[in-house]
Amino acid sequence: MDVDAYLDRLGVRRPAAADLATLRHLQERHLATVPFENLSIHLGEPVELTEAALFAKIVRRRRGGFCYELNGLFAALLRELGYSATLHAAKVFRPDGSLGPPLDHAAIVVELDEPWLVDVGFGRFSRHPLRLSGVDAQPDPDGEFLLLDTPDGDVDVLLDGEPQYRLERRPRPLADFVPMAWWQSTSPESHFTRSLTCSRPTSQGRVTLSGDKLIETVDGIRNEVLLPTEAAIRAAYRVYFGLPLKRLPTPPGGSPLTSGAPSPNTALT
Repeated sequence: MDVDAYLDRLGVRRPAAADLATLRHLQERHLATVPFENLSIHLGEPVELTEAALFAKIVRRRRGGFCYELNGLFAALLRELGYSATLHAAKVFRPDGSLGPPLDHAAIVVELDEPWLVDVGFGRFSRHPLRLSGVDAQPDPDGEFLLLDTPDGDVDVLLDGEPQYRLERRPRPLADFVPMAWWQSTSPESHFTRSLTCSRPTSQGRVTLSGDKLIETVDGIRNEVLLPTEAAIRAAYRVYFGLPLKRLPTPPGGSPLTSGAPSPNTALT
């Protein structure tokens, strides 16, 4: 891995120490500069879960990705910088409170003085590392997080009292997520094939582009704008997300001027 190129993508210098303060800064910068997006699925591009392919996409081509891609590559960067960072599978809670399938999501656990949960691939989530063994609520710019042990040894992650996902404690290699990443990117039952989204946090809230719909949340106030032309959509990808797309992704069942429904694990407010 070209560590300096990755850090340049994030707009940070090579850190002097692999400590919690650096981890916090790296997570903030990753979330701010590398969008959560599923554009490859709607551009006809394969989703390849190898570090080389992810580096080429996210760093060289300056794109984003979804959980397996973003957390997969970020974990590799953290290891290059001297952290003990491992990938962990999670089941995502559905709106009805039921759990999704195993390996539905990938997150990172970093071992420092204690284990810390790091996640740059879940849409709206914590901007700072979360104490995996913490028993009290943990405040964050994006809400209040609570991590609760389950009877079978996993960890439930709640945001403002709402369950987000159930995290496994045992680590997994990136290759374990390949079958589910394929299903997520190809199955008509996957919310990623049925929606189009590109999203990142901002200093005052969040910005999301879904088809021709631009959604900005500033200080808790949500504003939606329909972009009238393909040129306006291209400009929004470039200005808000730094993505100079050669062609626009096509939302399910329509042209680039047809809004897609947002992914359920990408909160827009």
